[in-house]
Amino acid sequence: MHKTAGDIRLMKGAEKIAAVTAYDYALASLCDSGSIDVLLVGDSAAMVVLGQDGTAGATVGQMCMFTSAVARARKNAMVVADMPFMSYQPGAETAVRSAGRLVRAGADAVKIEGGRSMAPAARAIADAGVPVMGHIGLQPQTSALSGGYRARGRTAEEARDLAEDARSLEEAGAFSIVLEMVAREAAEAVTRAVGVPTIGIGSGAGCDGQVLVLHDLLGIYDRISPRFAKRYAELAPSVSGAVAAYAAEVKGGLFPAAGHSFGMDGGEAERLAAAGAGNAGTGGGGSSPGPGA
Repeated sequence: MHKTAGDIRLMKGAEKIAAVTAYDYALASLCDSGSIDVLLVGDSAAMVVLGQDGTAGATVGQMCMFTSAVARARKNAMVVADMPFMSYQPGAETAVRSAGRLVRAGADAVKIEGGRSMAPAARAIADAGVPVMGHIGLQPQTSALSGGYRARGRTAEEARDLAEDARSLEEAGAFSIVLEMVAREAAEAVTRAVGVPTIGIGSGAGCDGQVLVLHDLLGIYDRISPRFAKRYAELAPSVSGAVAAYAAEVKGGLFPAAGHSFGMDGGEAERLAAAGAGNAGTGGGGSSPGPGA
């Protein structure tokens, strides 16, 4: 049985929560077998999978596709799907409809960005029966409108503001809250201020759990290298090297070898040769007329 929102909520103060992003069946399967509690189908897919410059270009349709692939892969973890930009901001009706599409695609819960201003959307989604995860601090979908990519909670006033955001989301029914690029002291204060787990990304060790983008963790995405994204592997050179070796063998006639192909049944190759099949200019009236015809 896979983890639920209730299971994640009960982990606060008892066990650290390990979350990672996933977007496809193969990698989600590997992550699910590695003691991961939450598979977050992040709108970061717009960047690391689709090659866009930011997350705002992700659509509900795309997120449903990624979510369904991850949901088919998991056996143990909870699947949380990001709600993309403008799929919940316009109002409660839009938010509930979008959340429903993601749940039908396989999500166990959805995640929205924003604090007090998005609490009504969180409440509407939760009231509709869909577990909702909050996300405060740096909010990539709207970062251009709120100071760009910089750490939040660097002042006492900002830290208090984040705590208010977190409490509003908790009161609205959020079962957990992501804190992105929040100063570690502020993140610790927010974590103490709420009764639901906080999951940090670039917000220090004082959160109740951590999440990383899988492509950062594996070292296969280099367009952006956040300071907080520890690389547990450097797979890009291995992948590039393997593909280069394959191309060299193809061009050199080394691949495929006999062991990589299939032969005809006994005696069938001889019958084929006797029939003249495959010889140019034979059979079926397709021979070319000779000179002077």
